[in-house]
Amino acid sequence: MVGAVRGLIAALFLALAQSALAQPTPADIVILGEVHDNLETHLAQARRIEELRPAAVVFEMLSPDAADRAMRADRTDPAALAAATRWHETRWPPFDLYAPVFLAAREAALFGMAVTSGEARKAVFLGASAVFGAQGARFGLDRPLPREEQAAREALKLQTHCGALPPVLRRGFVEAQRLRDAALAQAALSALAAHGPPVVVITGHGHARKDWGVPRLIARAAPHVTVHSVGYVETEDGAPFDETVLVPATPRADPCARSVRPRADAAPGKLSRRPPP
Repeated sequence: MVGAVRGLIAALFLALAQSALAQPTPADIVILGEVHDNLETHLAQARRIEELRPAAVVFEMLSPDAADRAMRADRTDPAALAAATRWHETRWPPFDLYAPVFLAAREAALFGMAVTSGEARKAVFLGASAVFGAQGARFGLDRPLPREEQAAREALKLQTHCGALPPVLRRGFVEAQRLRDAALAQAALSALAAHGPPVVVITGHGHARKDWGVPRLIARAAPHVTVHSVGYVETEDGAPFDETVLVPATPRADPCARSVRPRADAAPGKLSRRPPP
C-alpha cells in the first residue's frame, strides 16, 4: 500500500512538473499589435496583460510626459487617466476603446514613445536617421533598406493610403514608420532595463511584424532579449507574427470614398481602406 501511494505521489509530481514545463516562459518583451479602432482588439490586449502581469507597458499613443502624468493619476479611474494623458488632444480613437488596456496595466510602470507630428514630418523629408539621432545606427537607421523590402513597404503605404500617395511621400512615409519602430524598440528596451521582464508594448500591428517591425530592431540592438509578437488582425494578410489572432471586424465607413490629400505628418493607415496598423 505504502509503495502504491508513493508511486501515485511520484506520478503526481511528475505530471505537475511536465505541466509546468509545457507552459511557455514569457518572453522579455511581448508586443501586442492592435487594430486601433477595434474594441475586440483592446479587450484581447487587456486579457493578455492580466495574464502576463507585466512590470512595464509601453504605449505608442503616449508621450513620455503623458505616461508620467498617467502614473500619478488614479489608475482605476478611466476618466482620470483620459484627463491625465490629455487624450482629447491626440488623434487616436476615443479613450473608451483603450480604457480596458489601461485598467489592466494599472500596476505596471508606463512608458510613452509617441513620435510627434513634427518629428514624423522631418522623417518624411530628412529620413529617420536624421531625426532619431546618434542612436539610430543601433537600430539600423543609418542604412538603406534592401531594395525588395523598400519596394514592398512603399507598395503597402500606397495601398493603405487609398492609392493617393505620390512616390516621394511613399518613401517618406516608410521613413516615418522606421522612426516609430526605432522609438518603440528603444522605449521597450529602456523599460526592460529599468523594470525587468516582462514588458508589454501596445502598438499598431504593423509595428509588431517580425520581418521589418519592432521585433527585428530589438533583435539587432539587443540579440539576447527575447521577443514575442502578437498580431490582432481582422483578416489574415500574410504579415508575419509569432502569434496571429483574428478579431471580428469593426464596421466602418470607407475613408477612400472621400476626396483626400495625404499630409506629410499623417500616421500610416489614416487614409486606408483597411483599418490602420
